Amino acid sequence: MKILQAKKQSNTNFEFISEKTELKEPLVLIFGNRYLLQEEKLYQEVRNLFPDGHLVFGSTSGEILGEKVLDGTVTLTAVEFEKSHFLVKSKNVAEFDQDDADLGKVLASEFPTENLKHVFVVSEGSTVNGSELIAGLEHVGKGNFGLSGGLCGDDDRFEVTLSSYNEHPKQGEVVAIGFYGDTLEISCANFGGWTPFGPERLITKSRKNILFELDGKPALDLYKKYLGDKASELPKSALLYPLSVQTNDEEPIVRTILNIDEEHNAMILAGDVPEGSKVQLMMATVDDIANGARSAAKLAVEERENESQLAILISCVGRKLVMDQRTEEEIEEVTQVIGENVAVSGFYSYGEMAPFAGQNTCKLHNQTMTLTLFSE
Repeated sequence: MKILQAKKQSNTNFEFISEKTELKEPLVLIFGNRYLLQEEKLYQEVRNLFPDGHLVFGSTSGEILGEKVLDGTVTLTAVEFEKSHFLVKSKNVAEFDQDDADLGKVLASEFPTENLKHVFVVSEGSTVNGSELIAGLEHVGKGNFGLSGGLCGDDDRFEVTLSSYNEHPKQGEVVAIGFYGDTLEISCANFGGWTPFGPERLITKSRKNILFELDGKPALDLYKKYLGDKASELPKSALLYPLSVQTNDEEPIVRTILNIDEEHNAMILAGDVPEGSKVQLMMATVDDIANGARSAAKLAVEERENESQLAILISCVGRKLVMDQRTEEEIEEVTQVIGENVAVSGFYSYGEMAPFAGQNTCKLHNQTMTLTLFSE
């Protein structure tokens, strides 16, 4: 596996942070600030660097490169797989009339399943229901391949997210990368570090990822009451107080609010919030989040047979807001566990995709650190 990494700011050329070498038909992951991805010249600039590259773009709420957390940049990680291969497919949510599960099914059906090891997803993050998307993606493979990835971000604006494959970044794209190869080893894990507090409430009215009522009362009104003065900053302020959602006997899922619907007193979340689930508010300290990142890294490496060569980190924008000036501490915790010789790429997101430890089924998470580790 050969890896090249670079970064750039607006109106500058890409600065390579590793020795530049020729790569053959590489997978090129380009994560960056939404405004920079919108610049007309960016796509051609990357294409000129990698004429035969497979270019996957995704907007972020912060870029991860090595041990650094960057803002207002574009990062580039180009990977040549020497013993294995990959296939990239994409679909747009506009083609599926808001049926994200159907989008997932159609997208997954385009990957030959023989020897398919893993699918990594870079999805638009503004409107997609991540839970439905995952259900559709897993429907085809029936759990025979690993699944991880994330929802693109737009800093803390929640306006527009962009993604694409081999074209200018645009709205609504869901990009999936399928990895194949007998020598390819891919592991993934996630962990949060958030703690529930306050009364436990029951979801009495919801529809997929839209939460209408808690204990028979308008959910948005209750949430605003808890936020107090911070309610005027919604949906940004909701990132500081996510929800723990407990469904039946399953492990609780963390959900953050992507947007609010004042007319219907409702909250739109990144994934499903089923009726009958129990809900509590959550909070975290900087140390909690850093320790959670270390736990995620330990889970990702504990059953690996080979040392990792590439790590894609996807962490939640809510974690970044809490950590503020200390955000890089969670990246440092991860690199201490996975090793300093591993190439690290990634971004801060509106949602993270990974299974719980010891499980095969992927879930949509919020407020977690998610790692996908590669070696061949």
